[in-house]
Amino acid sequence: MVYEMKPLFKERMQKLLPDSSDFEKYNSIVHTSPKNFIRCNTLKISPTELLHRLKQKWNVIQPYHAHPEIMLIESELPPGGLGNAIEHVLGYYYVQEISSMLSAIALSPKPDEFVLDLCASPGSKTTQMAALMQNKGTIIANDLKLDRIRIISANLERCGVTNTIACQKDAVVFCNNIANSDFRFDKILLDVPCSGEGTIRSSPKTLLMWNLKVVNKLSRQQKKFFATAIKCLKKGGTLVYSTCTHAPEENEIVVDFALKNFPVKIESISLPIKSREGVTQWNNESLSPELKKAHRIYPQDNDSEGFFLAKLTLLEEIK
Repeated sequence: MVYEMKPLFKERMQKLLPDSSDFEKYNSIVHTSPKNFIRCNTLKISPTELLHRLKQKWNVIQPYHAHPEIMLIESELPPGGLGNAIEHVLGYYYVQEISSMLSAIALSPKPDEFVLDLCASPGSKTTQMAALMQNKGTIIANDLKLDRIRIISANLERCGVTNTIACQKDAVVFCNNIANSDFRFDKILLDVPCSGEGTIRSSPKTLLMWNLKVVNKLSRQQKKFFATAIKCLKKGGTLVYSTCTHAPEENEIVVDFALKNFPVKIESISLPIKSREGVTQWNNESLSPELKKAHRIYPQDNDSEGFFLAKLTLLEEIK
């Protein structure tokens, strides 16, 4: 079934994509299925070995020279084809859309670091970070509900992750407890719950469920998450804020709130796919010009899902 955009959603996307041909490309691609991206789990197998195995049955390419772990399956696959393959069962790869991989790439955790993944379920970015860290250092993968923790734990086990502790806590309570201690994290991934406007291709019902009141409610929650998470970061530490939505209320406005209220700065970063600058004006509200360093990923630019991220450095530890 094809779901149509609600008038207000369409109006907002046209504001973000004022060129009519650009908007039409967006409107066209969101009604198509996403591509089949996977990420090689280098904790268990090298990209070269996995590519050799998969090429025995599928047409597979590595579209990004600097990231050989990212692979695209170009063959037509039956339903469940990726998830049922023996290589997936063995944890040799993780089924993960290219946009979803960008947060961990931007955060770039190192083997000796302490990392917090505050809203971690289902564990795609957690397992990606564990691979980048070569199973060294420590990751705390937190989420609120027990069923989500079970999913994270299952993915950690399948992927052979041993440097991660799964934790079931309210995010704000967890961060306040850490803030009241002497411990601070080197890096934090804040991939927050959002309205999911960027996931229409894989979840078309997002168009049906979209509601501006929900967007505004989530924005308030996201600011609260940021305000408590940043207190857990050491001076000079890195926090990557990301969402899978296009709504400025959940993206630039949250980061603008951070810039105005905490000693942080946005860092310039390069990504393996095309991105656009963050917006600095929305609904007659002027935002920090620094938000041009944030990244917007639109489906029509990369034949991907939609995404947003910003990388921030903490300049002074918050007491």
